[in-house]
Amino acid sequence: MLDAQGRATQAVSIKAFINGQWREPDEVSEVRDPYRGDVVALAPVSTARDLDDALDAAYRAKGAMAAMPGYERAAFLRRAADNVTARADEIARAMSLETGKALRDSIFETQRSADTLRLCAEEAVRIQGEHIPMDASAIGAGKIAMVMRFPAGVIAAITPFNAPVNLAAHKLGPAIAAGNSIVLKSSPKAPLCVHLFVEAFVAAGLPAGAVNTVYGDGIAPQLVSDPRVDFVSFTGSTRVGKIIRGTIGMKRVALELGGVGPTFVHSDADLPAAAKACARNAMLLAGQSCISVQNVFVHKPVYETFVAAVQDEVGLLALGDPMDMQTEVGTLIDEQAAVRVEGMIGRAVEAGATLLRGGSRRGAQLDPAILTNVRSDMSVMCDEIFGPAMSLQPYEDIEPLFKSISDSPFGLQCGIFTNSLALALSAIKGVRTGGVIVNGTSRWRSDQMPYGGVKDSGVGREGPKYSIKDMTEERFFVLN
Repeated sequence: MLDAQGRATQAVSIKAFINGQWREPDEVSEVRDPYRGDVVALAPVSTARDLDDALDAAYRAKGAMAAMPGYERAAFLRRAADNVTARADEIARAMSLETGKALRDSIFETQRSADTLRLCAEEAVRIQGEHIPMDASAIGAGKIAMVMRFPAGVIAAITPFNAPVNLAAHKLGPAIAAGNSIVLKSSPKAPLCVHLFVEAFVAAGLPAGAVNTVYGDGIAPQLVSDPRVDFVSFTGSTRVGKIIRGTIGMKRVALELGGVGPTFVHSDADLPAAAKACARNAMLLAGQSCISVQNVFVHKPVYETFVAAVQDEVGLLALGDPMDMQTEVGTLIDEQAAVRVEGMIGRAVEAGATLLRGGSRRGAQLDPAILTNVRSDMSVMCDEIFGPAMSLQPYEDIEPLFKSISDSPFGLQCGIFTNSLALALSAIKGVRTGGVIVNGTSRWRSDQMPYGGVKDSGVGREGPKYSIKDMTEERFFVLN
């Protein structure tokens, strides 16, 4: 239970939701507050039987969902969004307790999640195919043909801990909008806030089996490979994404994976704005976003000025208790994660990098770190840090950097600050990545946009319209 300040007074027992009913678990795992160490929740460890029941329920419900007209699906999603809004404070406080995310960010995320469901409601009545002009050839002349879109069937969805509620919304919302049923597995590190979100979601009313939840990583391989599943949607690490891609056979898939947050700052940019944006978007959320600013490349004529401005901005960030509304940077998900990032920073310094500030650790909390004199072979540059650390390095010629990023394994998003239209267009055309944000950082995202990467950063696009397209199948018909 949560007290008036949103702190845990007693561990909340989470139940799985299977075939329209809440199920008591046979086994549970503890979920701890990374700031205080208190047990926040007891999460189910779903069994093979739980998973089989959930998949069976989803399989039986997919016909009812496919038959539900778009306006009814849209009405449901609007009711679900209203339910989430009504419980936003409760959901947000649970998120901060179990993840260490600053409460102000958890509140914003929960509000965004309700907006995401409303965007899905808008798209539920816009699913359309196209007319094919058959008289373009002699064999087709006189015939009428169309492509229509139909629900894929059963969706298997796996979400991470870093944006647990909004990413659940980005899977549940499009799946239902498209007329599918779904089995959702949230991260074992952030199950409580997703449980509360699902409670609000299903209270809006759906056929039994349309939405099912399971917990624990042990069942994940069977969830994605089960023949009853028609489409897999996963957000998480590149390593796990590759495992999923290699085990699901002919199933269609959407994989939202990692990146190294490249952002460019050219000499003609608004330097104060760029420094503030880069500093905050590297360190907020404790750097635990796959598009967090990690590598900043700065035009040499303004490099020293920019580095000083970034240091000043990082120094203004308020660290501390995630449940304090004044806190801007909370903890990492757990102490193990903080130790991992601390180690990456330490190895970079041992190899010759300069640590300008930060890097000190207290349990799961890590002081935001700024590195210079880094090399491209250092893990802080070429691997995803997923923590509050950024590297700054100067450049003279930007085009080789565009090429090196295009040739690198990652390609999620990049940002570029410049007032040159020609340079902005060069980045848009020349950087092989899922998105190029002009006069913004790599971490910019709006929920209706097509979001996703290329290469090792993923397959497919999220965003209600684009996820719905992925979660439906094309069917061609011709009238002779």
